[in-house]
Amino acid sequence: MEAAGKGLRIGIVGGAGWLGGAIAAALLDAGIASPQDLVLSYRNQQPDRFPGALWTRDNQALADRSDAIVLCVRPADWPDLDVAVEGKLVISVMAGIRLAALCAHHQTRRAVRTLPNAAAEVRKSYTPWIATGDIDDTDRAVVRAIFDACGVQDEVRTEAEIDYLTGLTGSGPAFPALLAEAMMADAIAHGLDRQIARRAVNAVLVGTGRMLEQRDDCPTETVRTFLDYRGTTAAAIEEMRTAGFDIAVARGLKAAFEKSVSMGESS
Repeated sequence: MEAAGKGLRIGIVGGAGWLGGAIAAALLDAGIASPQDLVLSYRNQQPDRFPGALWTRDNQALADRSDAIVLCVRPADWPDLDVAVEGKLVISVMAGIRLAALCAHHQTRRAVRTLPNAAAEVRKSYTPWIATGDIDDTDRAVVRAIFDACGVQDEVRTEAEIDYLTGLTGSGPAFPALLAEAMMADAIAHGLDRQIARRAVNAVLVGTGRMLEQRDDCPTETVRTFLDYRGTTAAAIEEMRTAGFDIAVARGLKAAFEKSVSMGESS
């Protein structure tokens, strides 16, 4: 293959959805696929995007026309997705659905379980993934190319790690948003104009993300720097921890992990 994924016909079940559309856009932007290489399915109304790509409501036709099939549907809807791929590469982005279940349901031994997150829309997703033993180096190169186009990716060792990362990275973008919501509410409660509070909080989070990305420091080192300075930030950190900040985060991640496991057991 000239370049990983280049010329590969990629079908995205749920291509009209938010995540399916984000993956399709990333593939096109990165030059991994041309519009003619994409087959996208939709439920109700065909989206007015990706001109040149093939849109269909027939998921089996999508699979028949594709070399690799990306499953971008809700886990609750997946049991009703009656699509046989007959040995082709299947890439799931669904939380909780096990490799064994994917293989049995879609009649293939070449399955990959991945977990991109909301930041795929801005090409900043972190995507962990794990594959069956029948995946070869060419398939691995395809998976890496797809999710490098969406941000960064790592192949992990076990499905238990994917289940844990469901909370840590799959749900992860919601957590800074949750922090931002709490910070904004407190700012408004102290009399700040809503627009000023929103701009201030968003700027803090975006700036912190860029700083961590460029410096590539461990977050522990950043926190320790502020604690050692013994100023207003140290006072805030210590009060938040006393109020149970670390415990709340750990409990949230535990709940996401348990939900991922239970979803897999019911599939």
